[in-house]
Amino acid sequence: MYLKRRIYDRLVAWKDGSDLTLEVTGARQVGKTYIINKFADENFCGKIYINMQEDSGSEFLECLKKARKWEPGQDRPEKPIHKALELFDKRFLDQRDTVVIIDEIQESSVVYNLIREFTRTFECRFIVTGSYLGRILNGDFKMSAGDLTSLRVETLTFEEFADAFGLGGMFHDAGLFGESAPEDYQKLKELYELYCQIGGYPAVVTEYLETHSVQKCREKLEDVIHLFCSESIRYFDDILDAAVYDNLFCSVSRILLREKKGLDADSFSESLQRLVVHEYDSNISKAVCNRAINWLQSAGILDFAGKVSECKILDFKARSRCFFTDLGLTWYFLRKVGADKATTRGIMQENFVFLELRRRVERLNEIALETPAFATYKGGEIDFFVKSLIGGEKSYALEVKTGKGQALTGQKALEDEKVDCLVLLKGNTKGGRAVPVYTIPVYLFSKFRFDL
Repeated sequence: MYLKRRIYDRLVAWKDGSDLTLEVTGARQVGKTYIINKFADENFCGKIYINMQEDSGSEFLECLKKARKWEPGQDRPEKPIHKALELFDKRFLDQRDTVVIIDEIQESSVVYNLIREFTRTFECRFIVTGSYLGRILNGDFKMSAGDLTSLRVETLTFEEFADAFGLGGMFHDAGLFGESAPEDYQKLKELYELYCQIGGYPAVVTEYLETHSVQKCREKLEDVIHLFCSESIRYFDDILDAAVYDNLFCSVSRILLREKKGLDADSFSESLQRLVVHEYDSNISKAVCNRAINWLQSAGILDFAGKVSECKILDFKARSRCFFTDLGLTWYFLRKVGADKATTRGIMQENFVFLELRRRVERLNEIALETPAFATYKGGEIDFFVKSLIGGEKSYALEVKTGKGQALTGQKALEDEKVDCLVLLKGNTKGGRAVPVYTIPVYLFSKFRFDL
């Protein structure tokens, strides 16, 4: 079953506008290999696919070894990488309508270190994918700055999720401030609630489309988690049990439930270690927790929000709050540690907004700061603080509310002119505006632009 992905358009833009080798990153099971191969089949006349974790990878290394063979006193081989590709597949032609895909490139520093030659000596195009950690932990991998551009594949956004369920048109047409029919908002709200429960991993979404069973989706999500844990363990000599990672996930969820004001320097790892030691194994050290949490982030499972103190954008502290990168994971582990439904719903909505803001930071150059950030102000907290880089470059307080929750800190910051606008993001609203206060349905947040 094909799920339409927005990343496809960005792949086309790369083909049309860049000569650099393309690195496609993203967590396990987000659909990288599928979408790359589909794009290649539909946009190139020739395709060579090599997976460094499979037989094709070892076969290519053998071709490379043979093509590079040289003895002192002999002429050096000309274009050995070209020759290796010709040995690997006799149909290979070095021309613009050929693409070479090298999957799981982290398995070979030898191949990864060829990226400079891929970019500079070939007419054909190259796409590589792989895990960051395999390169981080192996000093044989060399930087390829200037020869590489990157795209990240994520789990399905809510817009893509709506497309998969035949409601993409309704999502596209829905008004932010109550302009649409009430039944449209209700349908999108119900779909958003499902999205919160099962998330956007393609295999999980496909499972629901085929079975309409949330329980089956959770079983599929558990398969994704187990696969990730199994791969992670092989990078760490001192983490020998998959249960350690499962406990780390649960501990992250407990921190989400406990902390309200953000974290002081190094306290995330310390809090995590205390929880892991208490709940599971007293032999797990702070260093192991530090490396594990960095792996969770680099592998695309977890990410961090920063903190802006007293709404002063220059008073920024990174890595002050953590979020999962898929709502299905968030729901699964919050419920696993016993969070009640009301608390879970609140954290889910914050996580949803965080992920959307992260996309704005990375792709659209629409908002400032290295990561999304929350803010403190006069003893209270604003869920997210945004400094726009478009329009009038205004400051926004974003308050994510469930039920009848009030945005008292955001209102105070607006009254004191610490922010220019207040945006209320709610699950149960049709939207409205009383400038400079804007109320919008949280599930339509990706349609909101910071230029008001």
